[in-house]
This record gives sequence, C-alpha cells and structure tokens, in this order.
Amino acid sequence: MGKSVGIDVGSSTVKTVLIEGLGAGAKILGRSVERIRRRDPVAVVKGCYEDCLAQAGARPDEIDYIATTGEGELVPFRTGHFYSMTAHARGGLYLEPEARAVLDVGALHARAILMDDRSKVLSYRMTNQCASGSGQFLENIARYLGIALDEVGDLSQSADDPELCSSICAVLAETDVINMVSRGITTPNILKGIHLSMAGRLTRLLVAAKVDATVLMSGGLAADSGLRAAVQETLVEQKKDFDVRVHPDSILAGAIGAALWGAYRHDVLRRRGDALASAAPGEI
Repeated sequence: MGKSVGIDVGSSTVKTVLIEGLGAGAKILGRSVERIRRRDPVAVVKGCYEDCLAQAGARPDEIDYIATTGEGELVPFRTGHFYSMTAHARGGLYLEPEARAVLDVGALHARAILMDDRSKVLSYRMTNQCASGSGQFLENIARYLGIALDEVGDLSQSADDPELCSSICAVLAETDVINMVSRGITTPNILKGIHLSMAGRLTRLLVAAKVDATVLMSGGLAADSGLRAAVQETLVEQKKDFDVRVHPDSILAGAIGAALWGAYRHDVLRRRGDALASAAPGEI
C-alpha cells in the first residue's frame, strides 16, 4: 500500500501525519505536532516531516504524495495543496465516522463545518477577526493567570460560581479578567466564565451552519476539556440534542484529511496512468 503525508500549517503550529492506505482503512504510521514560536515555518515543517518519516521507518522515496493544507502553500516540497475546510471535514470523518460536522478552534479563528457522510462540505460559518474565541486568546489569559495550558480544562471544571466575560472583544475580555482578579474571583471561576463565553460564540457558529448531528472538535483547543464541557453545556441549555466529541488525534484532523485526499489523488492518477499504458492503439 502507498504512503502519503499530510502537513497542516497553522498560524502557530505545524501538524504532520504519515499514513498508509486509502480512506477509512488507512493507518497512521507517524505523527508530529510542533509550535512555530517565531521560527522559520518552512524549517519547522521540514523537521516535522523528517520526524514522521523516522517514526514510520520510511524513506523519502517511499512517499507517494505530500499534501499540504492551511498555510501549507509555502512548503516548497509539497506535491499538492488542499483547501483547509475540505481537509478538516475529511480528517474529522476519519477520526469520528458518526460526525456530520467539525468545530475547528485554532489559534486565531474558529469555524463550524457541516458535512455529509462522504465529508463533502455542505455549509460553514467562521468567526470574525476578533480573537476572543481562539486559542491565542486563551493562551494569553492562562499566561496572565500564571497557569499552564494543560491545567486550564481541569481548573475550569472545578468552578463553583463562574464569572462571564462581558465582552466578545479579545482586548476588552482580557481587561475583564484583570478586573476579576482584582475583585478576588478564583481562577477556576474565571476560566469557566471564559469557557462559557467562548462556548456561546462557538454554539452560534454551529447553529448558523445548521449543524444538528454529532460534532467532532478539531484544532488546538480540542484538547481543552473545559471548553468542550462548556460547549456541550451550552447546547443542552439551548435544547440542541447532539454530542460534541473529541479524539486523541483531533489536533491532527486537517493534516489527516490532507493526507487522505493526497492518497486518493495519487491513486486516481496511478489508475489513469495504468489505463493509458494498457490501452490498445486507437483507444486513447
């Protein structure tokens, strides 16, 4: 079976996977996630790519297709590039076959993507330029509160009296947090309030995209159990009867989708080439 690589270049993180096979039966042989942190994105991509190959014990000449998505058009050694929403839809369906929507929450933006059972994108909605529903916003808040990002989810879920942010603007929301700290609001209650405020925006995206079935969260904030709990809580309050799920590889959804589309494109081209090579004179 052939091998394909998917590379999802985000605004803050590069996600890379190496797969073998096609469609739902494909196997992930290698995975790598690396923060860019003011480094050259192309150098980070190259490192992630080499790491994936090393994990799988694969050589560069064994890779049939290198597919990029996101800002991946800057990758000079790519074979082809795929639209980000298409890649996330395909990767989301691979990770959660029952999903009919993906809620992608990245460093700067969030979007709700409605899809069918073949991962065709039917509708989508995206946040505006304000970053208060994003990973970067939450990272800034965690830094101000002096806690690690991987502590945020558990702390949020231990809240007993959450304090909602009054503004959807990232700058003003951060000012709200400073005021909460000065008033003695506990860190769990601040975080749960932020999660509920973010969940309100994310839920509105889902409703606007006409989502009414199982949702897979993707992007960096898929790992935030507090945000997922807040989104589910908000949906219940609004009497929306569907689940929001995560997968251990949710952050890789875009890269997985790109790899799957790359594998499919390579297979189509290979079969077309085989047909041309075997055609009798006059059949072409």
